[in-house]
Amino acid sequence: MRKYIFDVDGTLTPSRKKIEHEFWAPFLIFCRHNHVSLVTGSDRQKTLEQLGLDICYTAKRVYNCSGSDVYEKDKNVYRDDWELPKKVENFLMDELAYSCFPIRNGNHIERRPGGVNFSILGRDNDPMLGREEYIKWDKERLEREDIADRIRNQFPDLTVALGGQTGLDIGPLGSDKSQILRDFSKDDDIHFFGDRIEEGGNDHTLAMKIVENMMGTAYNVEDWRETRTILEGFPHDKN
Repeated sequence: MRKYIFDVDGTLTPSRKKIEHEFWAPFLIFCRHNHVSLVTGSDRQKTLEQLGLDICYTAKRVYNCSGSDVYEKDKNVYRDDWELPKKVENFLMDELAYSCFPIRNGNHIERRPGGVNFSILGRDNDPMLGREEYIKWDKERLEREDIADRIRNQFPDLTVALGGQTGLDIGPLGSDKSQILRDFSKDDDIHFFGDRIEEGGNDHTLAMKIVENMMGTAYNVEDWRETRTILEGFPHDKN
């Protein structure tokens, strides 16, 4: 059976923003006529904010927090209550202190079921404050990749991936997006869409396991417009 899995941020929506109006209706129709699951590093509240109730309730399952907090419509069917160890939190605070990036914007450790998102810039205040500046800073200095390497070296029992454009997704080994494959079989024909499929990105392990296990195809999209263009070539299979 053909099944579709979509990352949210950067794949269905502009980064950290709501789905564009011109894509909302076509994607909702696509969800109604196909077996669609959503997977995101963000929590339930942010996913609802970005996609709205109609899409989230029409999808077969919504895998929030990289699959550690799972919903079918309004029913929570799975949640991992992993807590960030204090020694890791202290390490992250040291990294924050060492960074020379000058802008600080709210909370730097966002706790989610099954993991945390760590951001030098921070979040929760003005969502756009310092965002473009940090994206440019990180592209020039590869700060997040350096921090991720240090975390992996210091704590080999953790999974670390670039999350979105400003953060790092951190959790116990096995807590990345590939964990959602527990709900799929090798008989499924999976089509996965993500914008961070490159090595180190938080879509990478899911994409690689789908391809390596011959479970389907992974599409590395630039943005929601490319996702829409690709979907226009797929049949709408009535379930």
